[in-house]
Amino acid sequence: MVFVSHSGCSFAVIASLLSDLGILNSELGRLAMSSAFLIDLSGGVLAGLGTALWGAIEGGMLMAIRNLFLFIFYLIGIPLIGRPIMMLMVKNTPEGKPINKIYIHFIVFALFMLGILAGEFKQPFLAGAIVLGLAVPEGPPLGSELVNQFDLFSTWILTPIFVTCCVMKVNLTKCGPPIVIVVITGFIIMVHTIKLFQCFIVCKYCNMPSSDGLCLALILSCKGVIDTCSFVLVYDGMRQSQQAIGVMVISTLILATISRTGVKLLYDPSRKYAGYQKRNIMNLKQNTELRLVAVVHRAIHMVHIKNFLSLCSPASDNAIVADVLYLMELIGRTTPIFISHRLQQRKRSTHDYSGELVVTFDLFERDHAGSATVNTYTAISPTTSMPEDVCYLALDKNAAIIILPFHIRWLQNGSIESQDKNVRSLNSKVLERAPCSIGILVDRGSATKFSHIYKVAMIFLGGPDDREALHLARRFSKNVDNTLFIYRLLSSDHDSTGWEQMIDDEELRQVRGAYVKLENNVKYEEKNIEDASQTTNFIREISKNFDFFIVGRRNGLKSPQTIGLENWTEYPELGVIGDLLASRDMESNASILVVQQQQQPK
Repeated sequence: MVFVSHSGCSFAVIASLLSDLGILNSELGRLAMSSAFLIDLSGGVLAGLGTALWGAIEGGMLMAIRNLFLFIFYLIGIPLIGRPIMMLMVKNTPEGKPINKIYIHFIVFALFMLGILAGEFKQPFLAGAIVLGLAVPEGPPLGSELVNQFDLFSTWILTPIFVTCCVMKVNLTKCGPPIVIVVITGFIIMVHTIKLFQCFIVCKYCNMPSSDGLCLALILSCKGVIDTCSFVLVYDGMRQSQQAIGVMVISTLILATISRTGVKLLYDPSRKYAGYQKRNIMNLKQNTELRLVAVVHRAIHMVHIKNFLSLCSPASDNAIVADVLYLMELIGRTTPIFISHRLQQRKRSTHDYSGELVVTFDLFERDHAGSATVNTYTAISPTTSMPEDVCYLALDKNAAIIILPFHIRWLQNGSIESQDKNVRSLNSKVLERAPCSIGILVDRGSATKFSHIYKVAMIFLGGPDDREALHLARRFSKNVDNTLFIYRLLSSDHDSTGWEQMIDDEELRQVRGAYVKLENNVKYEEKNIEDASQTTNFIREISKNFDFFIVGRRNGLKSPQTIGLENWTEYPELGVIGDLLASRDMESNASILVVQQQQQPK
């Protein structure tokens, strides 16, 4: 019993551990989830078969054959009958509406009936819940509604009571003589040592780092509430001594602590995003394609991103490759999903999570054939794990910039319609770990007003972020119908001998016409600004004259033109100038893009 119980693992325990550590949809997390699911599923089926065959000892061979037949029919019949019925419930629910409560009551009634039926052929009551749960369609409206209805009550009320009742049956004072403890502990250590070597061998064969193999072994060795309860249920069935159960419950606490602490110390999912390779717009060769990742949370964001892609002036010598990622919150299921819709179409899948997304950007790609390529994806994951999806896609696609939507949505009259704290948290985390440059797109309700002609202003103060924004703005001007105004704000004590200032001057030479003839649709102007009040007045003056502003974030950089404004910044992720443009007091419907250049490791 000790060897068998510690050889396997619980999928629910592993999923909870990975979720708590925030690595559920990391590479290691996905591998651990897949491994845990296969181990738990195969272990559960084998345990069920063993329990069914136990009737050969208690009731004879006919009883064993009967139990075995009923168990197999139970495993096959519930998904074949129950899932189509539940899919019909989903089909009869109008899109966007909650599912009928009668359906929920019917599923709960079926759960109890299946549990009672399981007892008829010597299976535990939980077998019915597990098989029926696997058959439930994931996500809204059915899966998410079941989670909303029962998660609070079961997780925070029933589970503590159940665990307390189980642990109360364990008497640690009766663990037996020391030799019993030593033997059982020796078995547990032997099992987990074998598991550790297996993970090392497999990881070496697959050319994975040894540290990842150790982390995988620690994750699969984790024990939790389900394991503790299963130990006590075995004890109730009089198939294990109280001494063994006491030692195994203690081992559960020790293994859970070691697994959580070890993985937290050894595995850092953001290490692969370290910016040792320059992935930004400044370092792109002239007339090369711009690769970007754009994030969508809601349908309105599709319009914003489509307008931005149009602003990038796709052409044969200014091509765009955009990977648009639609982020959805994981509700009603445990495992995260990452869908490539182009690959999905090739496989002719019947699942369609984001039909509007696919159609919108397929039409955009068709309108700009030969100059724009748009790939669409859907990621369904917990809100805390969404930054991992964004950064991994940018790393995998070798993107130069990530475009993120701002967390506030404005109405046409300038008032705020909605705010989303989860979107703001995601933006902040991506700003910290992104493997490339980042742009936060603020739309001030001008999406319906946008056409294919834009009047763009770029406010330049200096620094890496402003230089990155300048290179992106120059791509906007590739379309001769667009007009680009570049305003450089200078103070009287401007020092042109510093290294950063020299780089700024060099980057601005081309837009000033020092090297080549200045394009007719590009205007350059220098403004003498001495303090923050003059900066505010200047931005207020020009805010109504343009459709689009592009600025650098300039995080941590100070200049005479912005000193004092940092203390009044409401949205630090936008920087001082971006926050000023997005202020509620600014009477402007112009959209804003705040750019942060890829941060190199120090």
